[in-house]
Amino acid sequence: VSVLFLRIKGMLFLLFLPCFCCGQPALPRLRFSVFLDPSNMVYLRWDHDEQELMTFELQVHTTGWVAFGFSPHGELPGSDIVIGGVFPNGSIYFSVS
Repeated sequence: VSVLFLRIKGMLFLLFLPCFCCGQPALPRLRFSVFLDPSNMVYLRWDHDEQELMTFELQVHTTGWVAFGFSPHGELPGSDIVIGGVFPNGSIYFSVS
């Protein structure tokens, strides 16, 4: 799980780095996608490369924050959780636990 955590942390950095480095974010080609809720407010896209490094994109209609978890068994205990959002002043935060 700790190896997965490190890969996820690095992946999130790589995924969001284009947003901070230029005016227009690079849109990766992600072959797989699904809405995660019946109201179609949480949209997940993902893909993997030849080395099985996964890239995720999560689009959410939210009031300013979102949490996303990874678990080997689909349950909260033992999962890796990413929380991110935007403060009222416009600054962005991410936390991994």
